[in-house]
Amino acid sequence: MIAGAAIYALTRAIKKLDIAHALAIAEDTDTRLIALALLLIIMSYASLTLYDLLALRTIGRRDVPFRMVALASFTSYPIAHGIGAVALIAPVIRYRVYSRYKLGAIDIANVSFLTGLTFWLGNLTALGLSLMIDPDAFGWVEYWPPTLNRLVATALLAGVLGFVVWSWPGRRSKRWPVRLPSGPLVLVQILIGLFDLSAAALAMYVLIPAELDVELSRLMAVFIAATLLGFASHAPAGIGMFDATILLGLGSDDKDPVLAALLIFRILYHLLPFVIALALFGSVEAWRTLRRNHSAAPGSGD
Repeated sequence: MIAGAAIYALTRAIKKLDIAHALAIAEDTDTRLIALALLLIIMSYASLTLYDLLALRTIGRRDVPFRMVALASFTSYPIAHGIGAVALIAPVIRYRVYSRYKLGAIDIANVSFLTGLTFWLGNLTALGLSLMIDPDAFGWVEYWPPTLNRLVATALLAGVLGFVVWSWPGRRSKRWPVRLPSGPLVLVQILIGLFDLSAAALAMYVLIPAELDVELSRLMAVFIAATLLGFASHAPAGIGMFDATILLGLGSDDKDPVLAALLIFRILYHLLPFVIALALFGSVEAWRTLRRNHSAAPGSGD
């Protein structure tokens, strides 16, 4: 259903777009702005390593070196998100990376749960703050008044605060052998998630032409909504729903400049990391296979 809604929304959004004009705008974009956007995206991806690092610390696995944590986080997210099956592919990649440190299926499930918790806590907090600051952010949606945005923002922030208070002493699920982070660690999770999301949103912000006069609070709200809807659609890189939300939420009558910024952002944030992560993970797997075959070969121990 979400995929169908994404296709409908994207079709509606691109009806009046001039693709050639958008490409021309993208080609004329200041290279310094593209470099700044790339730097912000690198910062966003760097913060992803803290997702895994915090999760491993929470389950008591401090023995995993940071280089492996960085490898697991950088390869699992772009590949899984790029293919469109995060809940299935990301744990498999993490298992392959962490298996040499004897992390079992339960450990990987715990890490995946905790990294997902960081993602959702950061996104929901950022969305609540953005809607509280700019309740008109979703004014482009019919029958969605600012009062509703304030109510949504209040509910989101109250929910996050309630979870922080509830988790403060640290709790263990009776049905699932996972130790939830204590309140102070939850606050760290929220900060990490906020930093990750803010860096990615700022990368989009610097690519949007200044003459469109898009406020940062509005962009944050729309960007978060686009990210969550794209994630829920399970489409590769959220294609369709993410793009439609950005175009409808940030574009005015002339959406070509927004499309140009979106195209550049897609290349920098989704395509390049996906290709690099795929090549890196493939290289590591090939190297491990070669080492294993060499060790198993007759006479290799001589």
